Amino acid sequence: MAIHLTKESKILVQGMTGGEGMKHTRRMLAAGTNVVGGVNPRKAGRTVDFHDRPVPVFGSVAEGMDATGADVTVVFVPPAFTKAAVTEAADAGIGLAVVITEGVPVHDSVAFLDRARKRGTRVIGPNCPGLISPGQSGAGIIPADITRPGRIGLVSKSGTLTYQLMYELRDIGFSTCVGIGGDPVVGTTHIDCLTAFQDDPETDLIVLIGEIGGDAEERAAAYIRDQVTKPVVGYIAGFTAPEGRTMGHAGAIVSGSSGTARAKQQALEAAGVRVGRTPTETARHVLAVLDSGA
Repeated sequence: MAIHLTKESKILVQGMTGGEGMKHTRRMLAAGTNVVGGVNPRKAGRTVDFHDRPVPVFGSVAEGMDATGADVTVVFVPPAFTKAAVTEAADAGIGLAVVITEGVPVHDSVAFLDRARKRGTRVIGPNCPGLISPGQSGAGIIPADITRPGRIGLVSKSGTLTYQLMYELRDIGFSTCVGIGGDPVVGTTHIDCLTAFQDDPETDLIVLIGEIGGDAEERAAAYIRDQVTKPVVGYIAGFTAPEGRTMGHAGAIVSGSSGTARAKQQALEAAGVRVGRTPTETARHVLAVLDSGA
């Protein structure tokens, strides 16, 4: 079992014929992902060969869905065209849109996320690495060869830290790893993933990676306290970040004591979450919880 993405998922790639789209489609296919088509109106009707695997190109998401039964799209288009791409996917009725694009204007994100919500399309991102259910499928840019299937669920704002924790805990493995993105406005939150992992019978423990800025982790802590019965281990990036300065992601800004790593750590620990100060310490907390059977 996994959340949001399984071996049954059929994936379209919007922007597949571009440089990034080609590179990561090749990697997704090599990992066993069922990529059933690309979308590019200017190249509709063509076929792209990936290691002798022909992938058709469709003129629209709706056309690709009709032809293949696709239920997931991965968006590799420039920021200026992301709003139109996600809106098109939502209007076509796709179930999941994974938006990798970085630098999407916030007002565009607000608009397409509202449209997707009204159409019943879950969006992961923007500015995210995507998600992977090891041994089943991967949608985005998360490497498939750094971990294995297991019973840990991972939700993270940071792509790099997603990879590091996957590697640190590779001997145990993961049900699904979700990189939700670090922009101020994203389609899928920590709480959304906590809910899904709580309901997934094959996820035994949840790892939550946050970072400075905003209050998403504090809200997640309150949700964990009230709704999550599975053990949760956390890590907050930015303990040494200077005050009042944007760090990395657009949403990672600290003002006074609000949004600091320490404040987030305190909120999570008050909810019963063990919080590491480094990824390696976080991995040790995971091992300790699993060993204790808590």
